[in-house]
Amino acid sequence: MPKHPIFSMPFAKVYPLYVQKAERKGRTREEVDRIIRWLTGYSPQHLARQIDRQVDFETFFAEAPAFHPNAALIAGVVCGVRVETLEDPLMKKIRALDKLIDELAKGKAMEKILRS
Repeated sequence: MPKHPIFSMPFAKVYPLYVQKAERKGRTREEVDRIIRWLTGYSPQHLARQIDRQVDFETFFAEAPAFHPNAALIAGVVCGVRVETLEDPLMKKIRALDKLIDELAKGKAMEKILRS
């Protein structure tokens, strides 16, 4: 089965869209970064490096230091797809991140977004 096109898309191309979405709703780049770091285990420096290197989504998640164990609690619909029913592990991670950014843009409290 061929890979989904998003897998080879540079994370750095989508990152500004995450930030724009959050900022349009009164949230901040720092909150977006906090969500990404929580989910992936990247430090601020490593996240910046991944963006500078223009790594694709597949590499971004493959090199993530530690996918958060509470990521399994991320559920709901994003892009018309129910996150918890996705079978492809990479697509599930990508859509989980999309879902968290959606929750941020919808005004959810950071503690709930981070499943604390």
